[in-house]
Order: sequence, then structure tokens, then C-alpha cells
Amino acid sequence: MKKPYDDIINLPHHRSTSRPPMSAHDRAAQFSPFAALTGYGSAITERARLTDSRVELDECSKVDLNEKLIMIQNQIDQQPEVSITYFHPDKRKSGGAYITVTGFVKKIDEYERTVAMQDATIIPVDAIIEIDGELLGTSEHEE
Repeated sequence: MKKPYDDIINLPHHRSTSRPPMSAHDRAAQFSPFAALTGYGSAITERARLTDSRVELDECSKVDLNEKLIMIQNQIDQQPEVSITYFHPDKRKSGGAYITVTGFVKKIDEYERTVAMQDATIIPVDAIIEIDGELLGTSEHEE
């Protein structure tokens, strides 16, 4: 009984005379998986990244922060060192992060409603949730 492929099973493997043989690495690469959904992995990572939601201050806290800013403004020539915690919105998704910057206040711009620090950090007054410092009678080390 004749089996299928009996006529070709013992023939030598064909070798091209015009092309060099493929390396084992290149041959394996033909069968490696590929990213059918380009960018899907980074989209999943971005979606899983956590952000904080912005806290709205009550009127009492806003008045307290305003008084602290006035105290800093009155002594700006002495370059008071303060720690300012503010909300920085995320550029890619809703929410953001709370950042604390410690340094010397260079300028408080009442028109632009910003606080400029010595290190060139510009903080929007409306984003500030806390100000600490020796000038204000508070500091992080008192807790």
C-alpha cells in the first residue's frame, strides 16, 4: 500500500542558490507574536494610573490661607521659607496630584493670582490648600 508523500519524503531539502540561508534567530522571529493593537498596553497602563481628586476648601480655610499670603507678602523682603501644598491637575485624565514645595517666596502676583517661588515654580493661588512655615508660626515638624 502506497502512503501519501512517499514520492517526496526522502528527497533532499531544497537550498536556494540565490539567497543565503536564514539564521535561526531570524527564522524564529517569523513566528514571534506581534502587537495587533498598537498602543493598547500603554492605554491600559494610563487607565490604571491613579490620580487624586481636588478638594474644595470651605470659606474659613480660604480666609486662613489669604491671611497667610498677606503675612508672607508683608515680609517678602526677608525671603520667608514656606512649604506650600497645592493641587496640580493631570494633563491626561481627570484629577491630579497634590504637590508640596518648600522654598523661598520670590513674589506674590495679586493680578495673576500666583505665588512665584525662588526656584521658578509658579503656583496658582486657587490651587493652594495649605501653607506652613516658621514665619506663620507653623511648620511640618510640629505635628
